Amino acid sequence: HLWGHTRPAKAGISRRQSTMKTKVQRADSARPSPHDPLPLNQILAGDCIEVMNALPAGSVDLIFADPPYNLQLRGDLHRPDNSRVDAVDDHWDQFSSFADYDAFTRAWLAAARRLLKPNGAIWVIGSYHNIFRVGAELQNQQFWIMNDVIWRKSNPMPNFRGKRLTNAHETLIWAAKSESSKYTFNYEALKSLNEGVQMRSDWVLPICNGGERLKDAAGDKAHPTQKPESLLHRVILGTTNPGDVVLDPFFGTGTTGAVAKMLGRDYIGIEREEAYREVAGRRLSRVRRLDADAIATTRAKRAEVRIPFGQVIERGMLRPGEELFSIGNRHKAKVRADGSLIGNDVKGSIHQVGAALEGAPSCNGWTYWHFRREGKMIPLDILRQQIRAEMEGDAPRPN
Repeated sequence: HLWGHTRPAKAGISRRQSTMKTKVQRADSARPSPHDPLPLNQILAGDCIEVMNALPAGSVDLIFADPPYNLQLRGDLHRPDNSRVDAVDDHWDQFSSFADYDAFTRAWLAAARRLLKPNGAIWVIGSYHNIFRVGAELQNQQFWIMNDVIWRKSNPMPNFRGKRLTNAHETLIWAAKSESSKYTFNYEALKSLNEGVQMRSDWVLPICNGGERLKDAAGDKAHPTQKPESLLHRVILGTTNPGDVVLDPFFGTGTTGAVAKMLGRDYIGIEREEAYREVAGRRLSRVRRLDADAIATTRAKRAEVRIPFGQVIERGMLRPGEELFSIGNRHKAKVRADGSLIGNDVKGSIHQVGAALEGAPSCNGWTYWHFRREGKMIPLDILRQQIRAEMEGDAPRPN
């Protein structure tokens, strides 16, 4: 069995490590023990299943896995000019049968699920050769699939034989550890990344090439399936938070770790091939973690602290008897000591009074009402945001 299989390229580090230098655990080093501290921001050498089984259970927030695709290539591929295509024909991508590949998949997914925290999640990427077999096993092991994502390559490799459609995409499966997991999904951050439009499940991104493609000493590709950082950026930004632990059991040249480190996450990489570990270690040593302000993401509305309007009154930001005005001064209402409003004989919350005056089924009073300061109309929501900032420690409390 080739259960030491390694695979793609990804990278990373994070902030809980006392030193920011990448540590590479050599093959002859002692295996991690379930009782040892979590080996954050390190590349661990060895069989991914053995190494995962030696790590503490329930210790990882997210796993990104790019397992061997089992491409089943038969002979060399050549371009029309008869030059040879540098295809994936490495030993780690070769299995004797589908049964052998399925046994490997069962074993590494079981080890991965054991490592995940109760609210953890996993991403697996693959091609038509393997992703359906992996997806079935995810469900067999009680993972809960949230999405499959199509990565449509904007610059795919052409089909040289002309006997099939050009293979222009790969498939990612995103799954929670269980149906009851409260997994991380940064909806607003991904929406912001997509220029204010909901992020869809079809991602158009280029394959890894140009300056991003790592080379070995001979000038050849350091890894045949290195993934672009843009792909991992989207995954890590959207489904983890700063300080989370991201594990990649097929670390390759370290794309997962590089993006994790840059975005302020901690990573653990597992890689059997020494050549890939060395390339990944050098790569990670050049990555710098962004500061806290740079990695802060747009939060979902429902994740924000709820602020009752009464707190505005209690803090003296508005006084009972002050008037609030709708947009365009079409309606006004007076603030009462208990945090309610009265306007045109309508009494109730800032939302209820606004809705009644507009004859609408609902109204967001925070954005509907304004107050006057020095002749200017100021949205009521400014006061709510100020209170939130104070509660989160992001702004000094006013005198």
